[in-house]
Amino acid sequence: MRPAGVRAAALAAGLAAVLLTGCSGGGGADGAPALPSDGPRPVRATPTPTPTPPPTGPYVALGDSYTSGLKIAPQVGEPKGCARSAVNYPSLVATALGLGAGQFRDVSCSGARTGDLTGAQQTDGGANPPQLDALTPATRLVTVGIGGNDAGFMEVVTECAKENLVDAVKSMIGSGRAQAPCREHYASVGGAADQVQRKVDAAGERLGQVLQEVRRRSPQARVYVVGYPSLLPAEPASCVPVLGNAVAAADLGFLVEKEQQLNAMLKQRAEGAGAVYVDAAAPSAGHDMCAGEATRWVEPPFPASGLAAIHPNARGQQGVADAVLKAVRG
Repeated sequence: MRPAGVRAAALAAGLAAVLLTGCSGGGGADGAPALPSDGPRPVRATPTPTPTPPPTGPYVALGDSYTSGLKIAPQVGEPKGCARSAVNYPSLVATALGLGAGQFRDVSCSGARTGDLTGAQQTDGGANPPQLDALTPATRLVTVGIGGNDAGFMEVVTECAKENLVDAVKSMIGSGRAQAPCREHYASVGGAADQVQRKVDAAGERLGQVLQEVRRRSPQARVYVVGYPSLLPAEPASCVPVLGNAVAAADLGFLVEKEQQLNAMLKQRAEGAGAVYVDAAAPSAGHDMCAGEATRWVEPPFPASGLAAIHPNARGQQGVADAVLKAVRG
């Protein structure tokens, strides 16, 4: 029982921290008559659309810990409580676009919610000013990676861990294990599952307002809303070697559904605001927390030394940066 309890509690704590798209046929210049109607006609050239060049700076990055690069060395910037990495995806994007220090501002902060984009956020290392204050009329590129903390996944994940622990205890006295104790709990308390969706929807309302404010402050900027990478695999049973039996495979699937709901909301709000949605889930498939240490983009509840549980590692930040650059360069 003890290993299951420890792993489930670690999963709850880690996930709680989680929880950012002709020629005419007229006469020539020498006055020559037009070609007769029954003669060969000149081929009309199809104009080639002029490609839109990728935006240059100034570039402002907004977001939470999945943007800031929690615990990924080297940590830079102030306040230190924001836990920004010099190799987070905004920094990698800025470098790839050739933007110097004066053309790039990363104001992302660990633990940020949408309210921290318009109001100061208190951290252990001091206050982070309202993130939107970094925007100016001259800003030409904005990335936004936020929403997980607003959606209230802490309660869901904590409840899932608790229900699985209770179920494990019951199994010790002969009651047997439930297939999905967390999902069954939500089904038994009428409307609780809908409550999760309502929290996601409420987060979407706030994000929509934020994107309107971004447009107001920086009307010439191209805006990209960055989704969250896949935390768990499509087949949760493959997590047993990493997570053990602390959480039932069916409940891991339940958590997968919640993340999919969040990303779907981010995509909808981005498109509704005229921004571009950057899908980080698809390219991270196979690189979730249950993948091998050499390939995973997201650390498991027991992370590699010095890294944050249930958060992207440096490989994950590079993967998201590649997805952002692909969208930016069109």
